[in-house]
Amino acid sequence: MTKNKGHFFGLLAVGGVWLALTLVCFFKPAGESSLAERRKLAQMPAFSLQSALDGSYMTDFESYTLDQFPFRDSFRTLKAAQAFYLFGKKDNNGIYLADGYAAKLEYPLNVGSVTGAADKFTALYNDCIKDSGGKVYLAIAPDKGYYLAEKNGYPALDYQQMVSLLTENMPYATYIDLFGLLSAEDYYKTDTHWRQEKIVSAARRISEAMGAAPLGDYEVVTADVPFYGVYYGQAALPLPSESICYVTNPTLNGCTVTNAENGKTYTGLIDFEKADSRDPYEMFLSGAAAVIYVENPAAADGKELVVFRDSFGSSMVPLLAEGYRKITLIDTRYITPAFVGEFAEFENADVLFLYSTLILNQSAALK
Repeated sequence: MTKNKGHFFGLLAVGGVWLALTLVCFFKPAGESSLAERRKLAQMPAFSLQSALDGSYMTDFESYTLDQFPFRDSFRTLKAAQAFYLFGKKDNNGIYLADGYAAKLEYPLNVGSVTGAADKFTALYNDCIKDSGGKVYLAIAPDKGYYLAEKNGYPALDYQQMVSLLTENMPYATYIDLFGLLSAEDYYKTDTHWRQEKIVSAARRISEAMGAAPLGDYEVVTADVPFYGVYYGQAALPLPSESICYVTNPTLNGCTVTNAENGKTYTGLIDFEKADSRDPYEMFLSGAAAVIYVENPAAADGKELVVFRDSFGSSMVPLLAEGYRKITLIDTRYITPAFVGEFAEFENADVLFLYSTLILNQSAALK
């Protein structure tokens, strides 16, 4: 009898917890987005007879309950901490920790993706650049796995083969090697990207290779916001925040930035409105955008630069601004290449292809 009572009260307790969580899930206001995961959350689906009959309502409702589950982030953190620290799991959601840094497993090398990226760049070259009289350059931004993965026992890309594939398929571009100039310490601990204040030597190498004036004296300013990178949310671990800094000097402060999509213009190369957003890295040239113009009225000559880039270019390109009167940044993840010629002038301009190994290994993102 006592045993049956124990079972009864155990079931009652479990049922009570389940009922309480269900009621909270139904009646608490639905969150619009997850700050940790940097994505929108599923919302309560609209009920209709058709959606009930075809099963889509229950499918959407399941997504809603998973996203809106009470204390969801706390449970994610508990699960991840248990996996890492109790069971010794090597990664969580493809994110691993090494030398105090969170990084993403990126393996194996996708040869088709890399050659596909080179084909897309070559099409741009043939359509817009070949007869323009300009010089073409290629620089690759290594992901921090280059400095962390293999030495910590994780599978790593064949970065040398990636470079070879690109240079062999882009003979018209002068390759600028950045790999040896950087280390893991030059990246954010919880984010994909490199730290702007740590890549000045890499920026100067690019400028000098292109025959442009390199960045001169500068100061480093720390933004007054805590920074949690994209890997913070994906790892779901209680990692500490870190600082986010930017490089400035009078010349950079005098540059003007214009977003061709929405017409937004501001002076200086930092968008301070974005510094208070859920991703402060977007303060560098306003983050993701199809076409951005940077104009430097203090440039010594009329040199122009066109940069095909991904998000790594947002923090690198400002460090190249001293050497050019105008820089046009084009992100072909957001603009169809057929329209590029309407937004960029290639006549006698320098052209730089600057992409991260992460994008090159997943180049389907490029149009």
